[in-house]
Amino acid sequence: MPTCLANLILIIMQLFIDSPHPTSRVQQFLDAIDKISVVRGKSVPPIVNIEKLRSLPPGSFGKAWADFLDTNNLQPFTTGARRKQLHDGVHVITGYGTDPIGEAEVQAFLLGAKFHFMHVALGLGLLRIISKHHQYRQNFSWNRLYCAYQRGLHSHFNPDTWQPEHLWHLPLAEVQCIFLVNSQ
Repeated sequence: MPTCLANLILIIMQLFIDSPHPTSRVQQFLDAIDKISVVRGKSVPPIVNIEKLRSLPPGSFGKAWADFLDTNNLQPFTTGARRKQLHDGVHVITGYGTDPIGEAEVQAFLLGAKFHFMHVALGLGLLRIISKHHQYRQNFSWNRLYCAYQRGLHSHFNPDTWQPEHLWHLPLAEVQCIFLVNSQ
C-alpha cells in the first residue's frame, strides 16, 4: 500500500477516534474507503442481497449472515471494494463481535490469514479506541488478539479470493470447516 494511502487511512481513523459523534465519523470513514476503491479500480457492484439471505434456510451460512446483520441492527455493505462488502461475513464465520474488541479481533484474524497493511492500520486505530474507553479496556486482552491472529494464520481463509456468494446455501459449520475457522 502506498505511504500516502496508509497516511490517509490513519488520518481518517484519527477523525473517528476523536469524534464526539462516532456514527457520523464511521460513515465518513466508509465513504473515504469507497472513494479510494473507485480511484484504485476496486469498486464492485453490490454482492450482498439481504432479502435473498433472509430467505435461505435456518442454519445456512447466508441465513446466519442475515441474522447477524439483523441482530446487530446493521445494513449490508453494498458499495466499494469486494473486501469491504464481505466484511460482515468474516464476523459470521469467526463469531467475533461488532464492538471495538470484536472488530480488532477480525483485523487480527485477517492479518494472520493474509498480511495487508490496512489490517494493521485499522487494528491500531481500534486499539486506540479501546484504550480510551473503560468498558472496552476492562474486557480487552492481548491474548484475544493473539488467538485471533493465530486462528487466521492457521486458517485456509484468503480475504482476497473467498466467494461467499457460492457458499450461502451451505450450513455455517460446513463453511467454517472449509476455511478451518471453527475453533475459537
